[in-house]
Amino acid sequence: MPFFILTHHPEEKPPGSGFAFVNGLDEALARARVPAGDKDVTLVGGADLIRQALGAGVVDELPISIAPVVLGAGKRLFEGFTASLILEPVQVRGSRFATHITYQPGLCR
Repeated sequence: MPFFILTHHPEEKPPGSGFAFVNGLDEALARARVPAGDKDVTLVGGADLIRQALGAGVVDELPISIAPVVLGAGKRLFEGFTASLILEPVQVRGSRFATHITYQPGLCR
C-alpha cells in the first residue's frame, strides 16, 4: 500500500522516496481511499493530525498507548480540541511496559 505524508511543504518531497507528499488531511484521505478500495485507511501521526481527524469525524478507532516513561516534552493530545468528545474503550491490553487502549470516538452533539 502507498504512504501519503501530510506536510505543509509537499514540494520538498525527496526524489525516489516512494512516498506521496500531500498538503492536508482531506487530500490524504481522498488519495488513500482509491488504492484501499473497500479496506480501511490508517492514519499515523502526531497530536495535530489526530485532532484534525477527530474533528473531521473520520476516526472509527483511536488506539492510545500509555507507557510509564518521562520523555520531557511533547504535545498534549487534546489541547486546543474544542469539540466535546466521547471516547468509549473497546479494548484494553497491557504489559509491564505499556497499557494499550483502543477507543471508539464519538462527538457530543
